[in-house]
Amino acid sequence: MRTAVLTVSSSVARGTREDASGEALAALAAEAGCELAHRDVVADDRAAIEAALRGYARDGCALVFTTGGTGLTPDDVTPEATRAVIDRDAPGFAEALRAESLRHTPMGVLSRGAAGIAGRTLIVNFPGNPKAIGELFGVIAPTLGHAVQTLGGRSVH
Repeated sequence: MRTAVLTVSSSVARGTREDASGEALAALAAEAGCELAHRDVVADDRAAIEAALRGYARDGCALVFTTGGTGLTPDDVTPEATRAVIDRDAPGFAEALRAESLRHTPMGVLSRGAAGIAGRTLIVNFPGNPKAIGELFGVIAPTLGHAVQTLGGRSVH
């Protein structure tokens, strides 16, 4: 499962903060059987996020996980960039992440993460907090192989 991990953070892009959430997400993806094809950082810039997501889909990544930019601040635009790139929604992923987040903190309601399909690529937005990623990734991990097979036309229902 070719996978890209994209960290969306202006401070990480500037080099003033370490990319702990990207590291956590990449490690969990690898544990789940993903082959990390890309691991990048972009600033909180909608055009840059969209360009990266489109590039991963063109490159044939089956999965793209983003971290960061899903909150309520004016520069949190990852969900909007994701929606601009996807062809179809896959809301169950974002719903499952929010539901699990609420089991850990009432602040889970503040997450605006989205999920959807761009061609044959599944894109899922995660929060920008390494602790949250550790709490949430396991909720979707068991579904990833089947999702990739289905998107690739290799699964029978």
